[in-house]
Amino acid sequence: MNRLAAEASAYLTSAAHQPVHWYAWTEEAFAAARAENKPILLDIGAVWCHWCHVMDGESYEDPDLAAYLAEHFVCIKVDRDERPDVDARYQRAVQALTGQGGWPLTAFLTSDGDVFSGGTYFPPEGKYGRPGFRTVLERVRALYAEQRDKVAATARELRDHVAATLSEAARGELSPALLAQAADRMARLFDFRHGGFGSEPKFPHPAAILFLLARWWDTGETWLREMVERTLTGMAEGGIHDQLGGGFHRYSVDERWRVPHFEKMSYDHSELLKAYVHAYAALGTPLYREVAEGIVAWALEVLAVPERGGFAASQDADVGPEDDGDYFTWTQDEARAALTAEEWEAARRRWDIYPDGEMHHDPRKNVLWVARTIEALAEELQVPELQVRTLLESARAKLLAARRRRPAPFVDRAIYVGWNAMMCEAFLEAGAVLDRDDCVRFALESLGRLWAEAFRPGEGMGHRAGSDGLPALLDDQVQAASAAITAYEHTGEQVWLDRAQELAGVIVSRFKDPGGGGGGGGFLDTTARGAGFLDVRAKPIQDAPTPSPNAVAALVLLRLHALSGDGSYRAEAERALEAFAGSAGELGLQAGSYYRALDWLLSGECRIVVAEATTNGPLASAALCAYRPRKAVLREAPSPSAGVGAPRALVCAGTACAAPVGTPSELRETLERFGRAR
Repeated sequence: MNRLAAEASAYLTSAAHQPVHWYAWTEEAFAAARAENKPILLDIGAVWCHWCHVMDGESYEDPDLAAYLAEHFVCIKVDRDERPDVDARYQRAVQALTGQGGWPLTAFLTSDGDVFSGGTYFPPEGKYGRPGFRTVLERVRALYAEQRDKVAATARELRDHVAATLSEAARGELSPALLAQAADRMARLFDFRHGGFGSEPKFPHPAAILFLLARWWDTGETWLREMVERTLTGMAEGGIHDQLGGGFHRYSVDERWRVPHFEKMSYDHSELLKAYVHAYAALGTPLYREVAEGIVAWALEVLAVPERGGFAASQDADVGPEDDGDYFTWTQDEARAALTAEEWEAARRRWDIYPDGEMHHDPRKNVLWVARTIEALAEELQVPELQVRTLLESARAKLLAARRRRPAPFVDRAIYVGWNAMMCEAFLEAGAVLDRDDCVRFALESLGRLWAEAFRPGEGMGHRAGSDGLPALLDDQVQAASAAITAYEHTGEQVWLDRAQELAGVIVSRFKDPGGGGGGGGFLDTTARGAGFLDVRAKPIQDAPTPSPNAVAALVLLRLHALSGDGSYRAEAERALEAFAGSAGELGLQAGSYYRALDWLLSGECRIVVAEATTNGPLASAALCAYRPRKAVLREAPSPSAGVGAPRALVCAGTACAAPVGTPSELRETLERFGRAR
């Protein structure tokens, strides 16, 4: 076993048996490189990454290659989920060098940690248009030994590039025109045939969907609603959506959403759950509720830690290196063997199960996607629609039971604070809209665990619950604060608002950029400094792919202003948004979270003040489950002057307030109509 055996990361410990003399990201590794005058091989990957496992098996488990590495390199392995700060910086350098990033990231560094060469996956021998890994290593070794001046020049150039581009700030003027321009830019990338944005590969963009849904509610423009509906429906019916177990794979390799990369990420599910829940609340489409319920079911089955609270980080795509989504895919014989004749006839037509499937590594394997509607199936089979639904539900249950008997992909049980907070917030919102008290209870229990195991007074949240060895990240602070605000809105308990305000203080005092890139303003991704590029400051505004922590910081501050009336929160949010107003337009789709925050600032919040004797009364429930963009729910005790403690709700939008109401139906109608421009 090598040094990685003592690490907490599942990705690192999965390499503990390899003959490579791996270091984790430590000062010890850089000291060894300097002492031995060797370049550094930096491998960044993740436990859910298919090609990371492939490269591990092909190269890093080869004793001869390991001996060569030991002689000529110091080797560092990094888990990108555990150290997103390291990953963000070195991805930027390799992208500049090769035009491509991703995992595994294979970078070659000077002993000081500066990049001078790199790439992603390298096969052991040349193929796929890529040079063999041993050839790459020999070239890098020779370059480092014989052309040190060239190495130094390349390293300086890449460091300057990373320093110039990691701060994505560029000051600009805030105006409503930015919101309209953002929607227009998204429309130019929209795939009106299949939904989603761009061509292939195609990723979900839930922040953009939430922004466009709010724009539709405000303006009534049908093209905005069409983008939302076609995207959510296209994903729901595609192979990117797990038709049996619920939830979504990370992305689709094709434009039709049919063939995914099969890993499942916690952070994707939290934001997609919010998108489907908000769309169901706004539009009432039954499919969106069904998809949201499926996400909840999968998360509770696979990610949730029922005895303590919390959510695991991810589920792997594969069981082994030669696998490619085999757990999730089906040959015709496998599916037919699990079903009755009637179920099979319905299932094969519904989910496109035929002898020729979609998977290149095994053409018999089918990805399940919705090929026919219930209505079309009923007509084909000459049976009532209700019978078709019954057959499909029975087939789904049997196929899922058969799948569960297969060896399942690994689940990374790390409790990352930011991702957990995102899922807790999504569960709270789903609990209200779907009437699922169990979601609310589990979310609150999980948030309690985060504060018990990751919060340090005056310092904020650590990155992983129960671990003190990782640097504090902006992302963890803002997501935990956002979830705490949502917990306050759902419970009325002051402790959650206090926690959110305490974290807001940490964000401003420890992470605010006082000057420099972009003229100051905005927040730095981490307070940590260290070897290599960790001394380069980063101010991210892209959703890459999790929501931009600067955008979430602005949303947190704006929500706190709505709940507390403290103008300093709004002023701080405005300064942060101004810091990126000159650059967000160029990012467009990738800045969906920024435009959500800007929309809140410019379009104004809707404050709903609920006065009820109980925290979960009917008025509060109506306020929480109704769709209304930029909504803030406040609690206060019933006033005797309103009629011996009579419950009431007051809706205020902009500078005006509607007449108080006393019933859920009146509140829903007020939220639908009051202060709406159209």
